[in-house]
Amino acid sequence: MNISLRHARVRYGPLEALHGVTLVAPGPGLTVLLGRNGSGRTTALRALAGTVPLSDGAVVWDGVDVTRLPAFERARRGLCLVPERGAVFGSLTVREHLELTTPDFAPVLGAYPQLEPLLPRRAGTLSGGEQRMLALSRALLAHARVVLVDEPAQGMSPAVAARTYELLGGLDACVVVAEQRLPPGLRERAGRTTYVHELRRGAVAFSGEAAEVRRRQT
Repeated sequence: MNISLRHARVRYGPLEALHGVTLVAPGPGLTVLLGRNGSGRTTALRALAGTVPLSDGAVVWDGVDVTRLPAFERARRGLCLVPERGAVFGSLTVREHLELTTPDFAPVLGAYPQLEPLLPRRAGTLSGGEQRMLALSRALLAHARVVLVDEPAQGMSPAVAARTYELLGGLDACVVVAEQRLPPGLRERAGRTTYVHELRRGAVAFSGEAAEVRRRQT
């Protein structure tokens, strides 16, 4: 199980955001796309999801070229994208959001018990961290084969952020997250390696294991 970009280029009008990016995200397991704002990490995530088109290169999913497959069809085949913004519908309640995925959403309340008293609340009235928990809950309930998340722990307390990465790391899926820095609460599970691709100015500057990134930062 894996999803990859191969020599991928993305343009926004006259500006090229990805300059021939090649990266692989194996699964089940966690891959982190690191980079500052403007590095191309969010664009790479969107390219995998199909929400931005490639001007050149390919998206390959389990050995199949899905470059021309629209985003809704990728979602139908088991890909779930949680964007940084606009991940919830402000007019729907927390309960309605969860019921859109499955009527049996009790497991996610065990993962995020903070959501239970918020079930009757409209999503637009929640804090940023609460909205992230809600958006991620839908991804956790979807049993997706590929889960793509832009800044999953944004607005969360350190304890909830660590729990979030524990949940993502335990999924039987190819999980790709975009972050500005390696999450301090990231813990590798037995038998699984966390991989990192660091992007700078639309190109891959480093690819390797998370342990190597930590050694470089000390």
